[in-house]
Amino acid sequence: MLDFKRLALFICLFSLNHIAFSQLGFSHEVGAIAGPVQFRSDFGGRFEERTNIGNSGIGIGIIHYINFAYSADCNCYTTQNYFNDHFKLRSEVSWNKTKLDHHGFWVEADKISPNADKLRAHSGVAENFDIGMQLEYFPLSIRSFQAFAYRIAPFVSLGVHYTSSSPQATTTYGDGNIYNPNNIYSFWYSDDADLPPVPNGQQREYPINLDQRNNWSLVTSVGFRYKLTKLSDLMLDLRWQYYFSDWIDGFNHEFKDYNKYNDWLIWLNFGYILYL
Repeated sequence: MLDFKRLALFICLFSLNHIAFSQLGFSHEVGAIAGPVQFRSDFGGRFEERTNIGNSGIGIGIIHYINFAYSADCNCYTTQNYFNDHFKLRSEVSWNKTKLDHHGFWVEADKISPNADKLRAHSGVAENFDIGMQLEYFPLSIRSFQAFAYRIAPFVSLGVHYTSSSPQATTTYGDGNIYNPNNIYSFWYSDDADLPPVPNGQQREYPINLDQRNNWSLVTSVGFRYKLTKLSDLMLDLRWQYYFSDWIDGFNHEFKDYNKYNDWLIWLNFGYILYL
């Protein structure tokens, strides 16, 4: 389950921020986004595109913008300065889900060992709920774009999201218990595997943990808007999101150098934005 206390606190701060900007008279935009997600986790071999392409899912979200270039109080442009004419503050609530399997070299048809069978039998799900903000920079004038001086406005963004993850994992190997070490790839956990040593008397951390987790993530993206009408835009946005945890997918093994980085994703989303 989600950590409702933390999320409630974050939503309160999120709402107060919007109220504060509303009091300043800036205008608002709302929209919806959706598109394919490619989740990069500990499934499969590093940089193996068959795994990366195979482990694709879907993401959807609701977005809100503070438009500093226009004032809702007077239906007029704000005082012209560089920040107002080139930046927007984007807030977002989104959800993504990706089914995860092992693809590529280690599970090819000619691999007939018990370990290969364990990999084929192991699957998971990365499911994440996000709340966060990004500051978007438009190199071209926002005022000019709203006045149809050009139809396409590129942008880049950077921000931070609070992520609540609810991972899942299953296996069809052996007795079907994902927490039975005999049912998972031996090099992830066995004492004779090439794994970092653990202090005397301590238990090696099991590579699967399906507890619900809350973490921060860094979000950056590049995209563009297309001016559809005076009060609406279409958007294409390519996002990279890096989580400050390697447990987002509920899976974190330490075998050799195959697991150097935390989990991350790429999300190509399409959006529709309405000016209020």
